[in-house]
Amino acid sequence: MDFELSDDQRALQDAAADLLGSMSTPERVRASAQREEAFDAALWKAMVDQGWTGVELSEAQGGLGLGMVEAAVLAEQVGAHSAPAPFVETLLAAGALAQANQDAWVERLLSGDAVAAVAWRPDIPVPYAPVADVAIVLGNDNKEVLLVDLTDGAAIEREPAMDLTRPLGWLRLEGRSTKAIGGVDEATQLLDRGATLYAAALLGGAARVLNMATEYAKERVQFGKPIGSFQAVKHRCADMLVDVEGMRSTAYWAAWCLSAGDADAHMAASTAKTWCSDAARRVMASGLQVHGGIGFTWEHDLHLFVKRSQLDQLVFGDGAYHRERLGTLLRESLEPSPPMC
Repeated sequence: MDFELSDDQRALQDAAADLLGSMSTPERVRASAQREEAFDAALWKAMVDQGWTGVELSEAQGGLGLGMVEAAVLAEQVGAHSAPAPFVETLLAAGALAQANQDAWVERLLSGDAVAAVAWRPDIPVPYAPVADVAIVLGNDNKEVLLVDLTDGAAIEREPAMDLTRPLGWLRLEGRSTKAIGGVDEATQLLDRGATLYAAALLGGAARVLNMATEYAKERVQFGKPIGSFQAVKHRCADMLVDVEGMRSTAYWAAWCLSAGDADAHMAASTAKTWCSDAARRVMASGLQVHGGIGFTWEHDLHLFVKRSQLDQLVFGDGAYHRERLGTLLRESLEPSPPMC
């Protein structure tokens, strides 16, 4: 079996890296955060114009007709550049709304006329909630999918957050127009998709930090030698590489399972989010250690990835949540089938 990306997928990866490399540089991301902008409007328009928001949707629905693997490729690049744009949120919302035949909202999201927020449970701080027009919420203990019209009701205040690249706000459903657009199956699918895409975004950030740490270890000289020549630093970088490669394997396995409709899709998604959430925390800690005191300052690029990762580790469930979900899924798979009558 070939586990490499196809030529078309690599071309998409390269195109995304080129776009974000020019329009989501650390300098632009930091400037956007310091101005407390909701998102970089020029960057978001470029992503929308490239059709990123409809990468999974069919051409008849206004999308590119690709799949979850391609979506993960884009999410990884968004994470690798700390892009201040609501890509993953809009992608998840567009998929859920298209499945529920909410064509008016889908059209607005694909054109960039509306912004979406997605919550994996109600009454939690949600990225982009203060500026979103619509929210998709997993409700009733992940047994239903709710559409929440945020254009009606009180404005959502932006809350202080460590990650300054995205606005964060409390999404409370009281007094808002809500509509059930899916049941248990749709809720499970949204949970799997959200866990997988955020795992891919965590992979992108962790891979970027690994590259930053190894380059710094080659350049930083102490006691007359590059610090990368010291065994302790070598071990840190080696551990980071093992974590990042594990993240890559689990994230793309989950994306492939979802794209192919594989029976292991639920377990693959939870495995990806478990490993990527835990591994990202270790990679960020090691990246800080390799950079020393400079890595703790907001002025250093590393800080952008550390803070963003801390939020992504929690969204759509942290490692502990998905380990518990995996235990439940495994128990269910081992239960004997009921006797035939």
